[in-house]
Amino acid sequence: MTAVRRFAQTVRLRPERRAEYLALHRAVPPGVEAALRAANIRNYTIFLREDTLFGYFEYHGDDFAADLASVATDPDTQAWWQLTDPCQQPWPDTGAGGTWSDLEEIWHLDEEPHA
Repeated sequence: MTAVRRFAQTVRLRPERRAEYLALHRAVPPGVEAALRAANIRNYTIFLREDTLFGYFEYHGDDFAADLASVATDPDTQAWWQLTDPCQQPWPDTGAGGTWSDLEEIWHLDEEPHA
C-alpha cells in the first residue's frame, strides 16, 4: 500500500496580474486536471491571501519524480504554465524546477481511525 505524501508550496501573485490569474483558475483546462490525476496527485487546492498563493496537494503514487516529469511534459500543462507563470513572482528560494517554493510540514492531524 502506497503512503500518501502531502505537499504545500507558496508563490507570490503579481498584483497587476491578479484578475487574470483568478480568471484563469475559474476555468482550468480539463487536460491539465487529467495530467495531474494521471500523475497520482489528489486534493490539489490553491488558496490566496493578499498577494500570496498557497498550494496543497496529496501524492498517492510510488514514483514522485517520474509522475512530476509526466506532468511537465504534458502539452496542455505546458500551455497552461505559459499563461499562469507570468502571473507569479517566485520567492528567492525556489531553486531548480519551478516557481513555487516548498513548505516544510511541521504538524498534521490524521483523520480518525475507521472502526
